[in-house]
Amino acid sequence: MSIINTDNIMKVLSSFNPWWKSGVFPSAMTKPYRRLAFFETMKLLGKTDLRRTIVLTGVRRVGKTTIQQQIIESLLKEGTKAEQILYVSLDHPMLKLGGIEYILSCYHENIHTGQDAYYFFDEVQYAPDWDQWLKTIYDTQPETKVVATGSASPVLMHGNRESGVGRWSVLPVPTLSFYEYCALVGTPRPNLAPNVKASTLPEMTAKERTKIMLQLSAVQNHFMRYLRIGGFPELALANDDMTAQRLMREDVVDKVLKRDLPSLYNIRNATELERIFLYLCTVSSDIVSIDAIAKELNGVSRQTVENYIQYMESANLIYRSWPVQLAGKRILKARAKVYIADAAIRNAVLMDESLMSNPAELGKIVETSVYKHVAAFYYREAASIGYFRDGGKGHEIDIVVEYPRIRPLLIEVKYREQAAVSDRDAISKLADSAAASFIITRRAEDFGVQKAPSGAPLLRIPAFAFLYLLGHAEQTAFQESS
Repeated sequence: MSIINTDNIMKVLSSFNPWWKSGVFPSAMTKPYRRLAFFETMKLLGKTDLRRTIVLTGVRRVGKTTIQQQIIESLLKEGTKAEQILYVSLDHPMLKLGGIEYILSCYHENIHTGQDAYYFFDEVQYAPDWDQWLKTIYDTQPETKVVATGSASPVLMHGNRESGVGRWSVLPVPTLSFYEYCALVGTPRPNLAPNVKASTLPEMTAKERTKIMLQLSAVQNHFMRYLRIGGFPELALANDDMTAQRLMREDVVDKVLKRDLPSLYNIRNATELERIFLYLCTVSSDIVSIDAIAKELNGVSRQTVENYIQYMESANLIYRSWPVQLAGKRILKARAKVYIADAAIRNAVLMDESLMSNPAELGKIVETSVYKHVAAFYYREAASIGYFRDGGKGHEIDIVVEYPRIRPLLIEVKYREQAAVSDRDAISKLADSAAASFIITRRAEDFGVQKAPSGAPLLRIPAFAFLYLLGHAEQTAFQESS
């Protein structure tokens, strides 16, 4: 007798969909804090003129499943019938073996015969031909709405190019921003005006800027823990930071490196994958040479290094930042900077208590966090997010946000006690060609406007204030567009 039969499939589905029996979302599963990705998804689901399948993508434990559950809870409260909502964890062995076609057949034969349903597919990349199934559902079931999640974004994006053009939208779900972290753990919220943005600070008077910094002082004391624990919701709420880091290694890193990636890409020996990731943790925010990694990790070929870095990027474990020309296209065949997706992953893997007290290492942690925030908040409008390098000392800008039709943003991270920027530094020389230029500092007192030789303003702003204001601006922009 086959274990993959209707009775067994329905037992698993019933356990994942308790609202079929109760008619309400279980109070024990309720998580009140809503992230921006929740509101973005609800907005897309509510559109009647533009139908889209929605795919949420991000690293493990980032909160994708929670967002799906919050959407289900909202739909039930709005009056959607319980039997119209199907949640499927395709990471479950029984459901993975059953396949999407059989699962949907069991659901419609036993729970809801109509096509006016909501499908929630969790970890959709584990289903064979997942992209073809999303295409088929979109084309043949116009009354059905789908929200899927996946941990391997380029795999999903490949499906998007091949099968999903005009059919679905991919929404990245990064780890918590500093703004979201503060809201989740319940820190006092600064009373900021809706129009306050980092880019508008140079236009203000010194008195107005000082007032904003005094308001932001409420969150300053939480910044170091955020850098240590990072943006994973469950870990941010943990009472024991050491246990939180151990869980991060087990749930985020070990499962991705030892199970997810080997399964997705048929990797037989995960040891080399782990060695390369450990190496990348030590050099996060640095320019990385594939040849240097292959040489350092004796016995690992250059092609293997290149492939495995792509796989880790696909699993949202790392970002790669490519060099850009400020007046042109991305430089091809150049070396990328590598950033770990969340600085706290690096801390948990390296297990070095001195990282948070070592100025050089702390600078890497902060630059990693700044890049993550910029990538999360500017991905919709930006043509590229990279770095600038023109040879010579001081001829590098850490982060450059390029736009299709407007001038770029320049960001230089100087997280140190003495964060001097001279007229010879690249950000000073190129400030007049930028829409805005930021120098990210450490001390709350290191805040104000520095003039470049051209007279263009360089805003010096502490890291905690810059990151919080990015989240504040994103929240405000969403509310205005809703």
